[in-house]
Amino acid sequence: MNNDYQTYKIVDFGFQINPDLPVVGYTERVTNAVCLSHAHPRAQLIYATSGVMNVVVDNQIWVVNPLQGLWIPGGMEHQVSFQKDVNLYSVFIDPSFTDGLPTVSFSFDISVFLKQLLFKIISFGTDAGVTSSQRRVMEVFLDEMALIEPSATFLPTTNHLRLKNVVHLLLNDVASKYTIDYYAEISCMSSRTLSRLFIKELGMNFSDWRIRLKLLEAIKRLGEKQSIKEIAFDLGYETTSAFIYMFKKHLGKTPSNYILENNDLY
Repeated sequence: MNNDYQTYKIVDFGFQINPDLPVVGYTERVTNAVCLSHAHPRAQLIYATSGVMNVVVDNQIWVVNPLQGLWIPGGMEHQVSFQKDVNLYSVFIDPSFTDGLPTVSFSFDISVFLKQLLFKIISFGTDAGVTSSQRRVMEVFLDEMALIEPSATFLPTTNHLRLKNVVHLLLNDVASKYTIDYYAEISCMSSRTLSRLFIKELGMNFSDWRIRLKLLEAIKRLGEKQSIKEIAFDLGYETTSAFIYMFKKHLGKTPSNYILENNDLY
């Protein structure tokens, strides 16, 4: 972890059990901070209009940027790291209003309509009193949340000692072109053993995990408004077209279309 990171306070809203306040939200600008591992009874939607957050939930790494939101069900332990300057927007949903909402954590492409509902709810403030018109907005918000679908932009991690070392090496060299044989050799195991560990511990093979890592890094950089050409070469692709092909194959759209479809922030 960056030694310059400060400990970010855990906000109280997630712990408030109050059916009279179905949804409560807040916004804040956070710079180089980490919110240590915690869980709260209210479910949470995390979003940022600028900046990047890394969220660890149940041995999975999620990247949250202006192109996506992250859903965390109530009671699920998580840790959030804020990279540089992050304009954070978040809402917490009372347990009595989570029926029909997803029961697992995932990132998703956040629609313009859902963003507008999010901003509107945050503008209501945090007082216990909710007007009838505010409650209707919250009900629409909950209906929209019930429709969200996960994107393939999470990265499973592991606490398995030998595999953890390989994962660490890959995370710190996203552009690496070394084969599984290389990582097996420096880890003092056979390629076959390492391959089995990836499937057993991470639920996917070595190649698929590394592609997922590149996708996650690409989405992070797109959210930071880096050029597609720059991203392609930083991720180890010899041509921009090869990167675009990989991105479209796994996410169903080109990087340019991905940005266009998710670029309306306000």
